Amino acid sequence: MANIPWYKNPEMIVALSALIIGLVTAFTSIYSAYVDREYARASVWPRLEIFRSFNGSSFSYGVNNSGTGPALIKYAKIYDGSKYLKHWKDVEAFKNIRQSHLSNRTLSPQNSITPVSYKGKDAQKIAEADNSISIELCYCSIYDECWLIDRNNRPEEIEACMISEEQQFLQ
Repeated sequence: MANIPWYKNPEMIVALSALIIGLVTAFTSIYSAYVDREYARASVWPRLEIFRSFNGSSFSYGVNNSGTGPALIKYAKIYDGSKYLKHWKDVEAFKNIRQSHLSNRTLSPQNSITPVSYKGKDAQKIAEADNSISIELCYCSIYDECWLIDRNNRPEEIEACMISEEQQFLQ
């Protein structure tokens, strides 16, 4: 039998063709799985927005989830000037407001909560006091992708929601 170079041997050509087809199939499967994971994340992406409402006789804060998935609100950080607040009543003008819990809750997509609302003659005082108040929320998706949001409504992606006890808002 004559010495045929390995690359001209029909069995080797078939084997190399099978190897190349296997590699292409493996890379296609890996890429497809990557695209599927990214699609799954995008389909449950939360997007919180903080808003304020004020007219002459009423004042409120609201948080809206305009994303496509639930937002797991991990903490709220609220400060007046440089002082961290534990409760809304720590601000004199906010003594008579109606309030609901803001931290450690889940906000479904296309829903909102109103953590602070007031109707009455002191709405102007509350609006003036609001000028020095900063609000920061940390929230995560169900895939533990987390973001920080403040009243500028520009989410900043972060590794995880962590806060010190002295900064955490309790209501």
